[in-house]
This record gives sequence, C-alpha cells and structure tokens, in this order.
Amino acid sequence: MNSKSIYFLSFLLSASIAAQCQISHEGGNKTDLPYDEIPPYPEAYTPGNVAARMIDGLGYRYYWATEGLRAEDLSYQPSEEARSTAETLDHLYGLSLTIVNTVKRVPNVRPVDWSHLNDTQKRQGTLENFKAASELLKASEYSDIENSPMVFQRGEQKTEFPFWNLLNGPIADALYHVGQVVSFRRSSGNPIDPKVDVFMGKNRE
Repeated sequence: MNSKSIYFLSFLLSASIAAQCQISHEGGNKTDLPYDEIPPYPEAYTPGNVAARMIDGLGYRYYWATEGLRAEDLSYQPSEEARSTAETLDHLYGLSLTIVNTVKRVPNVRPVDWSHLNDTQKRQGTLENFKAASELLKASEYSDIENSPMVFQRGEQKTEFPFWNLLNGPIADALYHVGQVVSFRRSSGNPIDPKVDVFMGKNRE
C-alpha cells in the first residue's frame, strides 16, 4: 500500500470518527442531562421534599424511557386513534412546562407553540424542567406550596387550581405517559435498558 492510499484511509477514518462524535453530541450525552439516576434523598421529610422526590422519580423514569429512541420508535403508533410515541413525548414536554411553571408561580399560558424545537431539544427541556421544579420544591417552605396554585391563562381569562391538583394531575399524568413510552418502544423493537432500576433509582451494574 503506497503513501497516498494510507493517507486516504486515514482521512476516511478521521472523518468517520468526527461524524460519530457529531451524532453523539447532537443526540445528547447522558452525562450532560439530569436524571440518569435519582439524586440522594433528603434527610428531612417536608412537603417540598416529598413533592420533589416524586418529580425526581419521574425524571429518572423519563430519562431512560427516552434514551436511545430511534426514528421508527418515535413514529410508532399502536392504533390509528392513539398518539404516536413522538406525540406522547410532546404531551410530556407540555406537562413538564405546567409542573415547573406552577412551582415558579408562573401562569400556564395557552395555546403554546414549540414547533421550533426538535426531539432532542424537547427531551432536554423536559428533563431540565423536572430538575428545576424539584430544586425549587426542595428549597421551599410549607407556605410556598400552599400559595402556589396551578394557573391556566387563555387571553384575559385565568383559571386557578390548588397545588393538590398538580400532584394528581400533571405529575401523575406524566408518570402514566412515561409508562406508555416504555410500552411503545418495546412494541417497536427497542425495549428499555434492562439495567434500569426504578425502585433504587440507579441502574444496576
């Protein structure tokens, strides 16, 4: 093999490695995102810590339910009437906005347009919204939660619900839909990592 051939092969190898790194970067490295495992639990039981722990568990489940999804997984639809996996993830992003906005005491303005976001950005945004809500709740006092209604606003009309509705509404609903994503990806031939341990909140070795 002459020197030109060696140089050409080296160039192809370098280009291939660079392309793989770009795909990995665009897809998001798991160490760059929260909830590849659940953070240590707090020492004290407070209303904020308990609510935050629910969101932490949700974040961990969501992280691994969405890790490594392929185009065919996102387009999977169990029936014509059902949401596809991609549409379910859109709904989860919306729920994450409702959760973090409520904790921040920001109205949830409707309608919302996030069509400019791609799938990777929505996944990152969902995880970061869960994390932000959890951190705020951990630092909150009882009165902060009591005075944090869930507010929906459409034009000049506002509707308020107590914090209780956030628990049995968006948070519980998000857990429900994460389970759907897990089921859908199994049906599309890409099951969740078997090392995921939702009880311990950390993948098994």
